[in-house]
Amino acid sequence: MKQITAVGIDVSKGWSMVAVRQPGGVIVAAPFKINHTATELNQLIQMLHQYPDEVRIVMEHTGMYWRPVALALVNAGFYVSVVNAMLIHDFHDNSLRRVKTDKADALKIANYALTFWSELRPYTGEDEIRQLLKTQCRLYERIITSSVSLRNGLIALLDQTFPGINQAFYVMRKESDGHIKWVDFVRTYWHKDCVTGLSRLRFLENYARWCK
Repeated sequence: MKQITAVGIDVSKGWSMVAVRQPGGVIVAAPFKINHTATELNQLIQMLHQYPDEVRIVMEHTGMYWRPVALALVNAGFYVSVVNAMLIHDFHDNSLRRVKTDKADALKIANYALTFWSELRPYTGEDEIRQLLKTQCRLYERIITSSVSLRNGLIALLDQTFPGINQAFYVMRKESDGHIKWVDFVRTYWHKDCVTGLSRLRFLENYARWCK
């Protein structure tokens, strides 16, 4: 009969707490800390390769700190499962005590791995692509939100400096270089003196050249 070994990793920023358990309440390795450096991750990989038969590693899907650890272990050939944090949070670990420490969390995650051994889903290349797409999507949404906020603020400020000027740029026209026309107006006429400091004729000539 194969001996199964569960590894629970409680990931934090820059370091993780690791615990190793086997069925029957056996703690193979008491919780220990590793830093997220190439050297210490390699040491962890070498240590885990010493266990016979099947090893499965579980960590929580929280933030992005888990990702380099998961990738290092997957690339080393291990079965890694990244689990929703709420599932582990709601897992009671067959204990009435509610101890909340990094060491206790690592042991709890390892026990979760043993309990749901056959249901653990491996982290795959498709999951990695999905994670990258989700990250890119969040960054894009953040950029769009910031862009809209900055644009609205600039429109309000521009309307105070040049009352009614926004009506001249009601169409959000973009130039070939990606600049929006009214933003280019602000770049050129960034202060009221850029207009009032010129004679009417001089400004009209200047403005006509800018329009072209």
